[in-house]
Amino acid sequence: MISADLGQQLEEFATRLVESRRDNSKSEVLREGEGLVQDREARLAALDVSIARALADADAARTTRAETVFDRLEAKYRALDI
Repeated sequence: MISADLGQQLEEFATRLVESRRDNSKSEVLREGEGLVQDREARLAALDVSIARALADADAARTTRAETVFDRLEAKYRALDI
């Protein structure tokens, strides 16, 4: 079990959430915050993987010029007659 000084601002915020019945306890507030941090870290890790993959593709010349992609998209949407 972890015991931590939350600081006055976070302590007051957690207290207000419990008093307003938004959360049942300060521990619940902190668990929710911890879940949000875990989610953020997972998304950042996935982003790092995507960036590394994109850089590897660029280094290996496995890319398509943006101009070519835009030309294809323009032709596609012109064909749809939007």
